[in-house]
Amino acid sequence: MKTSKFYLSTLREAPSEAVIASHKLMLRAGITRKLGNGLYTYLPLGVRSLYKLENIIREELDASGALEFKSTVIVPGEIWKESGRWETMGPQMLKAKNRAEQDMVVSPTAEEAYTAIVRDALDSYKQLPVNLYQINTKYRDEIRPRYGVMRGREFIMMDAYSMHATQESLDETYEEYSKAYKKIFKRLGLKIIPVKADSGAMGGNGSEEFMVESPIGDDTLILCPNCGYAANAEKAACAPDNPPSAKSDAAPEEVATPNVFSIEDMEKFFNESPKTFIKALIYKATNCALDLTKVPGCEKWERVKESTGDYYPTAFFCVLIRGDLDANEAKLAGLLKASEVALAEPEEVVAMSGASHGFVGPRKLNCPIVADFSIMTQNKNGSYEAQIHDAIAGAGKDGFHVKHIEPGRDFTPYIAADVRLAKEGDKCACCGGIFYQKKGNELGHIFKLGQKYTKSMKVTFLAENGKPSIPTMGCYGIGVDRTLASIIEANNDEHGIIWPMSVAPFQVCIVPIKYEGAMKEAADKIYDELTKAGIEVLLDDRNERPGVKFADMELIGIPLRITVGDKNLPNVEFKPRNAAQAELVPATEVAQKAEKFVRDALAELNA
Repeated sequence: MKTSKFYLSTLREAPSEAVIASHKLMLRAGITRKLGNGLYTYLPLGVRSLYKLENIIREELDASGALEFKSTVIVPGEIWKESGRWETMGPQMLKAKNRAEQDMVVSPTAEEAYTAIVRDALDSYKQLPVNLYQINTKYRDEIRPRYGVMRGREFIMMDAYSMHATQESLDETYEEYSKAYKKIFKRLGLKIIPVKADSGAMGGNGSEEFMVESPIGDDTLILCPNCGYAANAEKAACAPDNPPSAKSDAAPEEVATPNVFSIEDMEKFFNESPKTFIKALIYKATNCALDLTKVPGCEKWERVKESTGDYYPTAFFCVLIRGDLDANEAKLAGLLKASEVALAEPEEVVAMSGASHGFVGPRKLNCPIVADFSIMTQNKNGSYEAQIHDAIAGAGKDGFHVKHIEPGRDFTPYIAADVRLAKEGDKCACCGGIFYQKKGNELGHIFKLGQKYTKSMKVTFLAENGKPSIPTMGCYGIGVDRTLASIIEANNDEHGIIWPMSVAPFQVCIVPIKYEGAMKEAADKIYDELTKAGIEVLLDDRNERPGVKFADMELIGIPLRITVGDKNLPNVEFKPRNAAQAELVPATEVAQKAEKFVRDALAELNA
């Protein structure tokens, strides 16, 4: 390809709204252009890299046994109502009506579409597993789109789904996707950290994220240097780190504490470590599927009965956690089988505890207690064991705290569980090592969804024993745009992008100082030789100053530059993009050397 026939649109400066490297460079190099807030168009240069990335995904998924399908972007709202996510997905889901006044959805994800399509053709266990993937457009109405395609509203995603007759079959496919993902990201030149993760709104009972380290990452990774344990902070578990203090026989003693609201205030007032305090937080759980019918205080709460299961539209819980720790709302939502949890409103806090926030305590509550393992643990026989003694907590009335609180004596939890937010410096639950943390961006995610969608959408098949059975599902995704941006984020310098060979828009660029005379003849000959060898070449035949050509080629990030100048002929300059200096190579030999350079680079990525 010659630049005279190619739409090359570079910028000297990035727009002021671009604050991260990938966003700046994608705009400056002419890879993308902004069409609207959170909406980006890929220009021809970007399309070449985008399609290469997509093809790498296709090749590895095809090799793993997955089959490609393509769902529509606009899907009937009816199937989202079947799954129960029509109301719970929230304002991120863009809804519309067609001319027949039917509810429609601009697809943010495709679990419902896949389930509906497979359901219509599924009769027997002999048809399972069904393992399909697509690379398709999605839309989520992000409240604050940012960082260009890293977090846009419209985006391209590889989303795959599998349906199985048995859990063992799901486990096998889940592992196949995990292996395929590792191959995909290696071929893209990315160092991926697989981490245990929270399933979130997707549901299910097992998931793993594939993260790339990034200073602008949305996620915090908790890592153990000893055993290699890695998890998203929303999922990370840690070992107990505070041996219980001596048990106290002293009776609870109320203390007037005017203007003492926070843990910091309590530290100053009582002159004690926050590890001696019990923090009590009232949470509101939405669509809680726990059975609380026999729990004192919950008898009058509204309970909805549906074919997909009973649930409480709203339920309240008091989370007790040690004063120096924070509650992990993702863990809590999973524990409570709720679509989401949030701190209760001030009036709700008073109704559940009899006190304002800051004075809530473990006594006098009108809702069940969830005790973090920093407060109490639960033995195999079901009995509770205190992990803190002689503690200080809110008294359950404004302006007062209480000393000498003993878990088990002064309160009994509804459940004890790990609901703390793990952090750097905590102990690994696997080996006792000390955690460190990094920021990361999620590029891929795999889920074991179980029967969340097949049950709600009434999918059945005849099992081997001749009886109707409900299949179990898996879900697997890769953010294509985000992955492309992450490649740039990890591979750039002050001059521009440094593409890995596997996704570079062109593998070699030829830059004649002037496209005329002997320089043109040599450049054309090298171009023809490389093109016939199957190498992707961009020949810069523009009538521009050499400095402009060099700057553009470095900005675009083509892995290898061959410079043809009359002063060096019959030699030419051979310069890899990441090399400090060029070397002189005879023009008659440079095509062969360039071909070897390209193929060696691809072989290393594909190994």
